[in-house]
Amino acid sequence: MIQLTIIDIAMALGLIAIAIGLSAWQKLGLEWQLLIATIRTIVQLIFVGYVLEIVFDNKQPWLVVAMITIMLTVASVVARNRISKKIPRLLPLVWVSILTSTVLSISYTNLLVIQPETWYEPQYLIPLVGIVLGNAMNTAALAGERLVSTINSSPVEIETYLSLGATSQQAVAKYRKDAVRAALIPTLNLMMVVGIVTLPGIFTGQLLTGVNPLNAVAYQILIMFLLAFTNLVTSLLITYGLCRQFFNQDAQLKNL
Repeated sequence: MIQLTIIDIAMALGLIAIAIGLSAWQKLGLEWQLLIATIRTIVQLIFVGYVLEIVFDNKQPWLVVAMITIMLTVASVVARNRISKKIPRLLPLVWVSILTSTVLSISYTNLLVIQPETWYEPQYLIPLVGIVLGNAMNTAALAGERLVSTINSSPVEIETYLSLGATSQQAVAKYRKDAVRAALIPTLNLMMVVGIVTLPGIFTGQLLTGVNPLNAVAYQILIMFLLAFTNLVTSLLITYGLCRQFFNQDAQLKNL
């Protein structure tokens, strides 16, 4: 594998410099955003690199769990912030939804597919959890925002269903299904074109490190199935929890 030096990374910054120049030329106003995003990318990845080096060298379960907990919490906060309406107790709901889907999918993968020597093997656990959390975060945000906006714009229709004898879950079942389907669109689209139109990051990364292409393909297939399951479970859990938040104990629609 060709090792990249600091000079090589500095040369790569030329791409950002060109992008900033193009933004200024076209008067897009993105110069500061590009600069800040570039600085954050460098600082965050260097920091994570050093942390992962410590975790990988020590291989202590508490270190692995602590890092995953931090990653989970950050992902939950970001997903919560992307849902425009501030629902009560939204952060715990998002946190539990993402945690549940991640534990189910990673446990299945570790126990039945990869089967590492120890369940907390950081070489496998942390990268897989990172991929799953990133996707679950986006899925929770998409499903939650779609459901909240739809319910808030359809109170009359929902109350009509309730007045005709429908339960609270029946009254919003259509909106919940639409939210889940919308949240799964990016995942399904990726699965439809993976390997033909796009090469995912982990697949490309393995190829760059010299891994046999067929072995890289096997891991990418595993990851695609892992993401499909995780994202579906996450969207189902977050929409179910949100639907319950919109009704009181008497199954009446609340104004949130």
